[in-house]
Amino acid sequence: MAEISISRVLAHWLEELGDNVAVTIGEQTATWRQLEERSNQLARSFTEAGVSQDDFVTIGLPNSIEFIVSTFAVWKLGATPLPVSSALPVYERNQIIELAKPKLVLGFAGEEISSIPCLPVDFAPHRTLDSAPLPIASATRWKAMTSGGSTGRPKLIVSTDPAVTDPDAGAIGLMPRGSVLVPGPLYHNGPFAYAFWGLFLGNHVCITEKFDAEETLMQIEKHRADLLYLVPTMMHRIWNLPEATRKQYDLSSIRNIWHMAAPCPGWLKQHFIDWFGGDVIWELYGGTEGQATTQISGTEWLDHRGSVGKPTEVSEVKVVGKEGTTLPPGEIGEIYLRPVDPNRQTYRYIGAEASRLENRWESLGDLGYLDEQGYLYISDRKTDMIVSGGANIYPAEIEAAIEMVPGVRSCAVIGLPHDDLGNVVHAIVDSGGSTLSEEDILTHLRERLVRYKIPRSLEFTNETLRNDAGKLRRSALRADRVDTAR
Repeated sequence: MAEISISRVLAHWLEELGDNVAVTIGEQTATWRQLEERSNQLARSFTEAGVSQDDFVTIGLPNSIEFIVSTFAVWKLGATPLPVSSALPVYERNQIIELAKPKLVLGFAGEEISSIPCLPVDFAPHRTLDSAPLPIASATRWKAMTSGGSTGRPKLIVSTDPAVTDPDAGAIGLMPRGSVLVPGPLYHNGPFAYAFWGLFLGNHVCITEKFDAEETLMQIEKHRADLLYLVPTMMHRIWNLPEATRKQYDLSSIRNIWHMAAPCPGWLKQHFIDWFGGDVIWELYGGTEGQATTQISGTEWLDHRGSVGKPTEVSEVKVVGKEGTTLPPGEIGEIYLRPVDPNRQTYRYIGAEASRLENRWESLGDLGYLDEQGYLYISDRKTDMIVSGGANIYPAEIEAAIEMVPGVRSCAVIGLPHDDLGNVVHAIVDSGGSTLSEEDILTHLRERLVRYKIPRSLEFTNETLRNDAGKLRRSALRADRVDTAR
């Protein structure tokens, strides 16, 4: 089938799937008919608030049916959804709103954003509003996402792809009329994309309100999900479940598990390959910007351990040294990406500038290398690398080793200032209230890491260090500890 406007995709599937359930979130469900009619009514309410073609609408709602309906209502007006966390601090939220200048804000109290119309979380359109289809309208930008990046200052990543879709075309493991489970926050790019791509393809999309490891397995069994979106943090928490718990659920419906958004420790990935099979486990590397991606199956990974795969057919990747020259295989440098099509521009920033070389090569700030066969390996974030006594130390390597220790939920490794060495390695360990000691961690690390990589200091916390999307803001953790030490 040819591409159609996203504003018409619910009506398209309504003809075939009608009163079948389209979305399940917690105890809430919505059929294709309900999504279509409720989003038409809500779009008419948004029109009354002044939303029109190519406006931004900020959506600050938790994972809910209301989030799904609101996003489709935005698309039905030819406008662009800008999802943000419903728990954003006022200061950060206002920075994003200042950048985006949205026509409407959903989910926050109106008096806090006096210059822009704002609808509360529990807003519902008046029942007398027409639920019939609206005229076709397609935004020139199908989504806009937020990112703090390494600087901590918000920026907007605005897709330049128009709001159109082909209901019969697959997308990164998704197939038409399938069943997808997305246990992540919809204001992040990966969960947002997989949830809505699933709906564009007529899938039953199950979304959890918040991530819970056992609940994820229960939902796979209950809804016979054939595709599961995960980040490594979720994988770690699932694997930490008692073996008997993991084995009590029927997961045979799973056809693909896609993980992304953060480096996955090799030991953890091996466990998932052993559990589900190499042809089921898939990894994607790339940014919200979408300039280029790499992909790798679990089967390939077994022959290229640690790799995030080869560039897709529409992508190019190279590794660049300090002098700006392209590095040979095996040498670590900064990773640059670009589309194969020289005329393709996948995004634009608001509030930031891309890190570019000539000929449209762009960096996401990652360090790594290519092997002789063109497989890419990620070492760490450029801004997170620790230089101690002249040695380059990559926090992700140490974090992966620490997270192998039973009882560790997550950890963060940062560099703290040192008069002699420049920086020394410090580890923050989320022990989840377990009785782990510093010596437990250090004994484990001495068997796996060279001496200069072993943390000089450790601290324990019961607070979650990574968010539900698996993201870790090391720069903020470091700043807090440097300020405290002054």
